[in-house]
Amino acid sequence: MHKNAIVSFKGTQNIQAEIQLTGSKSECNRALIIKSLSKNLVNVENLSNAADTVTLNAILADLDTHESDSNGAKTVDVGPAGTAMRFLSAYLSAKNGNFLLTGTERMKQRPIGILAEALKEIGADISYAEKEGFPPLSIMGPLNQVSSHIKIKGDISSQYISALLMLAPTLPQGLTLEIIGELTSKPYVEMTLAMLAECGISHEWNGNSILIQHQDFKPSTLIVEPDWSAASYWYSIVALAKNAQISLPHLREKSLQGDSQIQQIMETFGVSTSKTANGISFKKDKDITNIDQVLDLKTCPDLAQTIVVIAAALGLNMKFTGLETLKIKETDRVAALQNELAKIGVKLNEDNLVYTLDCSGLHFPKKVNISTYEDHRMAMAFAPLALLIEELEIEDYNVVEKSYPYFWEDLKKVGFQVKSQN
Repeated sequence: MHKNAIVSFKGTQNIQAEIQLTGSKSECNRALIIKSLSKNLVNVENLSNAADTVTLNAILADLDTHESDSNGAKTVDVGPAGTAMRFLSAYLSAKNGNFLLTGTERMKQRPIGILAEALKEIGADISYAEKEGFPPLSIMGPLNQVSSHIKIKGDISSQYISALLMLAPTLPQGLTLEIIGELTSKPYVEMTLAMLAECGISHEWNGNSILIQHQDFKPSTLIVEPDWSAASYWYSIVALAKNAQISLPHLREKSLQGDSQIQQIMETFGVSTSKTANGISFKKDKDITNIDQVLDLKTCPDLAQTIVVIAAALGLNMKFTGLETLKIKETDRVAALQNELAKIGVKLNEDNLVYTLDCSGLHFPKKVNISTYEDHRMAMAFAPLALLIEELEIEDYNVVEKSYPYFWEDLKKVGFQVKSQN
């Protein structure tokens, strides 16, 4: 049975704190795949305790010690871990064995066809065990490479591209990826290539094509940075509180993570970031009453819920673009935002891929119940509203374990009250 939580904040909203964030889920999941592909020549430090990373780590450890069952396919169940589903689709296609790659019912509704067809074009033996284009996948490895040049759409999911890039150096002929159309979430592809480079894997990126030759990994260590996506929720608290300053140690000024853009984005909301001796600190310098610019979140979609909720809570009738991929995440995040923002009188209107907030009806009831739709980011994006709402009920609050297991405990450290209930 899922538990809900009542979140509230009592006090002056004078928040001064240092918070130690968990390691980046995005970096960890790439690092774990790279480590396995390198046959453990690559070491990984500062692994995240996020559920998705724990799941992937356990799956890879099990695959290293157990081949597929003699009586049939070995079932690999990623649960709700979308990144693991994408990365393992490529990883298992090159591994010796017979596998059934599956996940939750929601995972079975999230498309995988573009990646699966690309892998089949390379030479992978992959079929759809249930619905065409969707998990679960039947995978018979290892693949017999028949092509070293494939085309793939760039505007669906960067994880498809990252999955192929990590596999590329292990392929006998290497791989050239020709990206068709605009590349969504480009920073995540750049993160993958940078991490491969740290492990001795070179690439050539010319125009819309990325070439990775067959080459060996070098003994190396990948040190995972704390999670910038998690940092965004603390920026939200600073933006909505009366007086707050938060310090986050060990975040790098030059980060591999695209979500480090939160620093520049929050300047729009009057929040400034400064470098400290061992990380960053940020505070609100001024109140913002109007923002005319259209904010494009195409390169940082995981920040979208946080940013949209901040703007709505501040009563800013902002416009956003780059939200298309939100519809195929853990839930349809656009629909989820529309449903939950309506509870404080705000509309999120869509018109030809431009999303506009209408805050004319903004109000903060004494009590609001927020549905999370089995989506960790819905819970964390809306939790800071407890600064403005006397009693905020978050449904299925343990969903945060997917990426930030200690989120509620960290909120308590700065003065939030979090009471669980059945």
